[in-house]
Amino acid sequence: MDIEVLGGLSVREHNISITPTAPKPRQVLALLSLHADHVVPVSTLMEELWDDRPPRSARTTLQTYILQLRELIGQALARDGQETATAKDVLVTLPGGYRLQTRGGSVDFHEFERRAGAGYRAMDAEDYAGAAKRLRDALSLWRGAALADVQAGSRITLEARRLEETRLCALDQRIEADLRLGHHRELLSELTVLVNQYRMHESLHGQFMLALHRSGRRGEALTVYQRLRATLVRELGLEPSTALGRLQRSILMAHPEAPLPPAPEMAGPRPAARVG
Repeated sequence: MDIEVLGGLSVREHNISITPTAPKPRQVLALLSLHADHVVPVSTLMEELWDDRPPRSARTTLQTYILQLRELIGQALARDGQETATAKDVLVTLPGGYRLQTRGGSVDFHEFERRAGAGYRAMDAEDYAGAAKRLRDALSLWRGAALADVQAGSRITLEARRLEETRLCALDQRIEADLRLGHHRELLSELTVLVNQYRMHESLHGQFMLALHRSGRRGEALTVYQRLRATLVRELGLEPSTALGRLQRSILMAHPEAPLPPAPEMAGPRPAARVG
Protein backbone atom coordinates (compact mmCIF):
# COMPACT_ATOMS: atom_id res chain seq x y z
CA MET A 1 0.00 0.00 0.00
CA ASP A 2 1.31 3.43 -0.97
CA ILE A 3 0.33 6.40 1.20
CA GLU A 4 0.66 10.11 0.48
CA VAL A 5 -0.39 12.80 2.94
CA LEU A 6 2.02 15.63 2.03
CA GLY A 7 -0.68 17.38 0.04
CA GLY A 8 -4.02 15.80 -0.75
CA LEU A 9 -4.71 12.33 0.67
CA SER A 10 -3.85 9.47 -1.66
CA VAL A 11 -3.89 5.82 -0.59
CA ARG A 12 -3.38 3.17 -3.25
CA GLU A 13 -3.35 -0.63 -3.17
CA HIS A 14 -1.86 -2.28 -6.29
CA ASN A 15 -1.82 1.24 -7.74
CA ILE A 16 -5.61 1.45 -7.38
CA SER A 17 -7.04 4.24 -5.26
CA ILE A 18 -8.86 3.19 -2.11
CA THR A 19 -9.44 6.80 -1.01
CA PRO A 20 -13.16 7.37 -0.45
CA THR A 21 -14.88 10.57 -1.50
CA ALA A 22 -17.29 10.71 1.47
CA PRO A 23 -15.85 13.06 4.16
CA LYS A 24 -16.11 10.84 7.25
CA PRO A 25 -14.62 7.62 5.81
CA ARG A 26 -11.93 9.79 4.21
CA GLN A 27 -11.20 11.27 7.64
CA VAL A 28 -10.87 7.78 9.16
CA LEU A 29 -8.50 6.68 6.38
CA ALA A 30 -6.41 9.83 6.82
CA LEU A 31 -5.90 9.21 10.54
CA LEU A 32 -5.09 5.53 9.95
CA SER A 33 -2.61 6.59 7.24
CA LEU A 34 -0.86 9.04 9.56
CA HIS A 35 -0.26 6.12 11.91
CA ALA A 36 0.30 3.45 9.25
CA ASP A 37 1.48 0.11 10.66
CA HIS A 38 0.50 1.25 14.17
CA VAL A 39 -2.70 0.63 16.08
CA VAL A 40 -5.09 3.58 16.22
CA PRO A 41 -7.41 3.21 19.21
CA VAL A 42 -11.16 3.38 18.67
CA SER A 43 -11.27 6.24 21.19
CA THR A 44 -8.81 8.25 19.06
CA LEU A 45 -10.85 7.71 15.91
CA MET A 46 -14.04 8.71 17.70
CA GLU A 47 -12.38 11.85 19.06
CA GLU A 48 -11.25 12.76 15.56
CA LEU A 49 -14.71 12.27 14.09
CA TRP A 50 -16.87 13.78 16.83
CA ASP A 51 -14.52 15.54 19.27
CA ASP A 52 -15.96 15.15 22.79
CA ARG A 53 -19.57 14.82 21.59
CA PRO A 54 -19.90 11.38 19.99
CA PRO A 55 -23.45 10.26 19.17
CA ARG A 56 -24.87 7.17 20.82
CA SER A 57 -24.35 5.29 17.58
CA ALA A 58 -20.67 6.32 17.33
CA ARG A 59 -19.15 2.83 17.53
CA THR A 60 -21.61 1.37 15.06
CA THR A 61 -21.07 4.29 12.68
CA LEU A 62 -17.28 3.92 12.94
CA GLN A 63 -17.61 0.21 12.14
CA THR A 64 -19.64 1.16 9.06
CA TYR A 65 -16.82 3.45 7.90
CA ILE A 66 -14.29 0.64 8.43
CA LEU A 67 -16.46 -1.71 6.37
CA GLN A 68 -16.65 0.86 3.58
CA LEU A 69 -12.86 1.17 3.54
CA ARG A 70 -12.46 -2.62 3.50
CA GLU A 71 -14.82 -2.82 0.55
CA LEU A 72 -12.57 -0.44 -1.39
CA ILE A 73 -9.48 -2.38 -0.31
CA GLY A 74 -11.11 -5.66 -1.32
CA GLN A 75 -11.93 -4.32 -4.78
CA ALA A 76 -8.30 -3.28 -5.24
CA LEU A 77 -7.01 -6.64 -4.04
CA ALA A 78 -9.37 -8.48 -6.41
CA ARG A 79 -7.73 -6.77 -9.39
CA ASP A 80 -4.58 -8.80 -8.70
CA GLY A 81 -5.24 -12.47 -9.37
CA GLN A 82 -2.09 -13.44 -7.43
CA GLU A 83 -3.08 -11.61 -4.23
CA THR A 84 -3.90 -13.93 -1.34
CA ALA A 85 -4.43 -11.30 1.36
CA THR A 86 -7.91 -10.12 2.29
CA ALA A 87 -9.15 -6.65 3.15
CA LYS A 88 -9.10 -7.66 6.83
CA ASP A 89 -5.39 -8.46 6.49
CA VAL A 90 -4.75 -4.93 5.24
CA LEU A 91 -7.09 -3.03 7.58
CA VAL A 92 -6.70 -5.13 10.70
CA THR A 93 -9.03 -5.22 13.69
CA LEU A 94 -7.13 -5.47 16.96
CA PRO A 95 -8.22 -5.25 20.61
CA GLY A 96 -9.26 -1.63 21.11
CA GLY A 97 -8.45 -0.35 17.63
CA TYR A 98 -7.47 -0.74 13.98
CA ARG A 99 -4.19 -0.86 12.07
CA LEU A 100 -3.61 -0.04 8.40
CA GLN A 101 -0.85 -2.28 7.05
CA THR A 102 1.43 -0.88 4.38
CA ARG A 103 2.94 -4.32 3.68
CA GLY A 104 6.17 -2.83 2.39
CA GLY A 105 4.55 0.01 0.46
CA SER A 106 5.76 3.61 0.42
CA VAL A 107 4.76 6.34 2.89
CA ASP A 108 5.68 9.82 1.72
CA PHE A 109 6.23 11.39 5.14
CA HIS A 110 8.60 8.56 6.12
CA GLU A 111 10.54 9.13 2.89
CA PHE A 112 10.57 12.86 3.66
CA GLU A 113 12.05 12.10 7.07
CA ARG A 114 14.76 9.95 5.53
CA ARG A 115 15.76 12.53 2.92
CA ALA A 116 15.63 15.45 5.35
CA GLY A 117 17.75 13.54 7.85
CA ALA A 118 20.41 13.06 5.17
CA GLY A 119 20.30 16.82 4.54
CA TYR A 120 20.71 17.63 8.23
CA ARG A 121 23.70 15.30 8.48
CA ALA A 122 25.27 17.03 5.48
CA MET A 123 24.71 20.42 7.18
CA ASP A 124 26.41 19.16 10.33
CA ALA A 125 29.35 18.02 8.18
CA GLU A 126 29.47 21.49 6.54
CA ASP A 127 28.69 19.94 3.15
CA TYR A 128 26.39 22.78 2.17
CA ALA A 129 26.04 21.81 -1.49
CA GLY A 130 25.07 18.28 -0.49
CA ALA A 131 22.73 19.57 2.20
CA ALA A 132 20.95 21.93 -0.19
CA LYS A 133 20.51 19.13 -2.74
CA ARG A 134 19.21 16.59 -0.20
CA LEU A 135 16.86 19.03 1.52
CA ARG A 136 15.51 20.27 -1.80
CA ASP A 137 14.92 16.64 -2.73
CA ALA A 138 13.03 16.08 0.54
CA LEU A 139 10.89 19.18 0.07
CA SER A 140 9.97 18.08 -3.47
CA LEU A 141 7.75 15.41 -1.89
CA TRP A 142 5.34 18.09 -0.68
CA ARG A 143 2.44 18.72 -3.07
CA GLY A 144 0.67 21.29 -0.87
CA ALA A 145 -0.50 21.57 2.73
CA ALA A 146 -0.65 18.20 4.49
CA LEU A 147 -4.06 16.53 4.04
CA ALA A 148 -5.41 19.70 2.47
CA ASP A 149 -8.45 17.89 1.05
CA VAL A 150 -9.48 16.14 4.28
CA GLN A 151 -12.10 17.41 6.72
CA ALA A 152 -9.89 17.57 9.81
CA GLY A 153 -10.84 17.08 13.43
CA SER A 154 -8.59 17.74 16.41
CA ARG A 155 -6.25 14.78 15.87
CA ILE A 156 -5.60 15.30 12.17
CA THR A 157 -5.22 19.05 12.71
CA LEU A 158 -2.51 18.40 15.31
CA GLU A 159 -0.67 15.94 13.09
CA ALA A 160 -0.90 18.24 10.06
CA ARG A 161 0.62 21.07 12.10
CA ARG A 162 3.43 18.79 13.20
CA LEU A 163 4.14 17.83 9.62
CA GLU A 164 4.13 21.50 8.61
CA GLU A 165 6.74 22.21 11.30
CA THR A 166 8.99 19.51 9.86
CA ARG A 167 8.58 21.07 6.41
CA LEU A 168 9.44 24.54 7.71
CA CYS A 169 12.49 23.19 9.50
CA ALA A 170 13.77 21.52 6.33
CA LEU A 171 13.03 24.68 4.33
CA ASP A 172 14.89 26.81 6.86
CA GLN A 173 17.96 24.58 6.68
CA ARG A 174 17.89 24.43 2.87
CA ILE A 175 17.83 28.23 2.67
CA GLU A 176 20.65 28.38 5.23
CA ALA A 177 22.71 26.02 3.05
CA ASP A 178 22.04 28.17 -0.03
CA LEU A 179 23.07 31.31 1.85
CA ARG A 180 26.33 29.66 2.88
CA LEU A 181 26.91 28.82 -0.79
CA GLY A 182 26.52 32.51 -1.69
CA HIS A 183 23.18 32.21 -3.47
CA HIS A 184 21.72 35.28 -1.77
CA ARG A 185 20.39 36.97 -4.91
CA GLU A 186 18.71 33.78 -6.11
CA LEU A 187 16.89 33.51 -2.77
CA LEU A 188 15.33 36.97 -2.75
CA SER A 189 12.11 36.18 -4.62
CA GLU A 190 11.49 33.01 -2.61
CA LEU A 191 12.11 34.76 0.71
CA THR A 192 9.89 37.67 -0.28
CA VAL A 193 6.99 35.24 -0.56
CA LEU A 194 7.91 33.31 2.59
CA VAL A 195 8.14 36.27 4.96
CA ASN A 196 4.73 37.45 3.78
CA GLN A 197 3.32 33.98 4.31
CA TYR A 198 4.98 33.50 7.73
CA ARG A 199 4.79 36.99 9.16
CA MET A 200 6.27 36.10 12.57
CA HIS A 201 8.85 33.46 11.59
CA GLU A 202 12.09 34.99 12.84
CA SER A 203 14.53 32.67 11.12
CA LEU A 204 13.05 33.30 7.66
CA HIS A 205 13.12 37.05 8.31
CA GLY A 206 16.75 36.82 9.42
CA GLN A 207 17.65 34.94 6.25
CA PHE A 208 15.82 37.54 4.15
CA MET A 209 17.67 40.35 5.90
CA LEU A 210 20.98 38.64 5.23
CA ALA A 211 20.16 37.96 1.57
CA LEU A 212 19.11 41.58 1.04
CA HIS A 213 22.21 42.97 2.74
CA ARG A 214 24.53 40.71 0.75
CA SER A 215 22.75 41.88 -2.41
CA GLY A 216 23.60 45.49 -1.57
CA ARG A 217 20.10 46.32 -0.29
CA ARG A 218 20.98 47.26 3.27
CA GLY A 219 18.10 49.70 3.79
CA GLU A 220 15.54 47.09 2.75
CA ALA A 221 17.14 44.57 5.10
CA LEU A 222 16.65 46.97 8.01
CA THR A 223 13.06 47.64 6.92
CA VAL A 224 12.36 43.88 7.10
CA TYR A 225 13.52 43.91 10.73
CA GLN A 226 11.37 46.90 11.63
CA ARG A 227 8.31 45.37 9.99
CA LEU A 228 8.81 42.10 11.86
CA ARG A 229 9.36 43.93 15.14
CA ALA A 230 6.15 45.92 14.68
CA THR A 231 4.21 42.72 13.97
CA LEU A 232 5.62 40.88 16.99
CA VAL A 233 4.95 43.78 19.35
CA ARG A 234 1.45 44.36 18.04
CA GLU A 235 0.30 40.74 17.92
CA LEU A 236 2.29 39.09 20.72
CA GLY A 237 3.68 41.90 22.85
CA LEU A 238 7.20 40.55 22.24
CA GLU A 239 10.45 41.98 20.95
CA PRO A 240 12.49 40.09 18.33
CA SER A 241 14.95 37.53 19.66
CA THR A 242 18.44 38.49 20.81
CA ALA A 243 19.94 36.67 17.82
CA LEU A 244 17.85 38.65 15.34
CA GLY A 245 18.65 41.87 17.18
CA ARG A 246 22.37 41.12 16.81
CA LEU A 247 21.92 40.57 13.09
CA GLN A 248 20.05 43.88 12.77
CA ARG A 249 22.85 45.73 14.58
CA SER A 250 25.49 44.04 12.41
CA ILE A 251 23.72 45.22 9.27
CA LEU A 252 23.22 48.68 10.72
CA MET A 253 26.94 49.06 11.51
CA ALA A 254 28.36 47.32 8.44
CA HIS A 255 29.61 48.98 5.30
CA PRO A 256 27.58 47.86 2.27
CA GLU A 257 30.50 45.89 0.88
CA ALA A 258 31.49 44.29 4.18
CA PRO A 259 30.60 40.60 4.50
CA LEU A 260 28.44 39.52 7.41
CA PRO A 261 28.75 36.28 9.32
CA PRO A 262 26.20 33.55 8.54
CA ALA A 263 22.69 34.13 9.83
CA PRO A 264 22.41 33.29 13.53
CA GLU A 265 20.69 30.06 14.45
CA MET A 266 17.15 31.06 15.36
CA ALA A 267 15.19 27.94 14.50
CA GLY A 268 14.34 25.40 17.17
CA PRO A 269 15.74 21.87 17.20
CA ARG A 270 15.11 19.84 14.09
CA PRO A 271 11.93 17.87 14.65
CA ALA A 272 11.57 14.27 13.63
CA ALA A 273 9.19 13.93 10.71
CA ARG A 274 7.77 10.61 11.87
CA VAL A 275 4.14 10.83 12.92
CA GLY A 276 3.06 7.25 13.27
